[in-house]
Amino acid sequence: MKSIFTRFRAYHLGTSGSSFSYCAGGNFTMIEGRMTEESRPQLEAEMDACGVDHAGTLHITSWDADHCNKYELPDLLNLIRPRRIECPGYDPHIDYGHGEDCLKIIADYRTQRRNTGFTPTIDHVTPAFIRGLQPASAKAFNDMFFNPYHIVDNANDNSTVKLFRGGSFNVLSLGDVESPNIGSFLRRSSILGSETDVMILAHHGADNGFTTRKFMNHIDPAVAICSSNYANQYDHPRPEIKEMLHDEGIWLKTTKTGDVIIQSVGTHTGTFEVVNLIAKSTEISSRRIFHSKKAGILDANGDTLRQRYGTHRRWPR
Repeated sequence: MKSIFTRFRAYHLGTSGSSFSYCAGGNFTMIEGRMTEESRPQLEAEMDACGVDHAGTLHITSWDADHCNKYELPDLLNLIRPRRIECPGYDPHIDYGHGEDCLKIIADYRTQRRNTGFTPTIDHVTPAFIRGLQPASAKAFNDMFFNPYHIVDNANDNSTVKLFRGGSFNVLSLGDVESPNIGSFLRRSSILGSETDVMILAHHGADNGFTTRKFMNHIDPAVAICSSNYANQYDHPRPEIKEMLHDEGIWLKTTKTGDVIIQSVGTHTGTFEVVNLIAKSTEISSRRIFHSKKAGILDANGDTLRQRYGTHRRWPR
C-alpha cells in the first residue's frame, strides 16, 4: 500500500469567508486568497507541519471578496510564494468583490518573482482551459477540474470545482456553485462518488437547491466542511442542510469556533483523523477517525483502475 502523508486544514478567519489548505506528499496547495491576522499564525504552523516553505499552488475558486480579498492577498502571496496560481475564469467586472484588483496583484506578483529565480504560472480556469487538459488518468490520482464548462450570468456558477486527489484521502472543493444543473452533472461522475472523503460545502452551506439529498447520496463524503464565521448574517450552514447531513450520517464541521484539521495517521495509507480546534488555541473540541474510500486502491495497477472507473472524459491537473 502506498504511503502518502496528507493534511487538510480549514482556517478560522474571525470574519466571513473561506480559507483552506491541502498538502499531499509534500505538495502544498492553498485554497482561496484569504489570510487574516487570526489565520496567519495557523497557516504558518500548517506549513511547518507539512515541512514546506512555499506553496506549489494557490487555487482561487471565486472572485467574491470572501474568497479572494485584495487587502489580504499581497501578504498571503509573500508568505506562501506559490509556483502556480489558478484563477477563476470569469470576468471579475461582473462581480461585486475584489476580483479586478486581485488580478492586478497576481500579475504584479508574477513580475516580482521573475526577478528572484522563478516565474509563477498563472492559469485562468475557463471552459477553454478545461477543454485543453488531457483526459484523466485514474492510476496517477491527478487532481481533476469539473467546472466551469460554460460561463453564465450568475457568477457563483462560474466557480471552479476541483477534486484534490493526490493524497491518502481526497477533498472536493465546490466554491459557490448553486445551480441544480451543475449538481446533476457532478452526480454523473463515478470518481466523485467513489473517491470523495471530505467535501467543502458549496456556498458556505447555503440551502439554494444545489446541496440536495440526491447529490449527497452520490458524493457520500465522510465529512462536510462549512467555512463560516460564528455570527454570519445568512445563518450558514442553514438548518435544513445541517439536518440533511445528520440524517445522511455525514459529520459536519465548521470554522465558526476554530480550525478543522484533517490528517492521515498510522501508515498514511487511508486512515485519517478529523480534529476541530477551539479558536486561537490547540484545545480540541471534537475528534474522530475515518477510513478513505481509496484506501484499497492506492496501489492498484492500471487494469484494475480502468475496470473500476471505465472510460471517463474528465480533466486532471
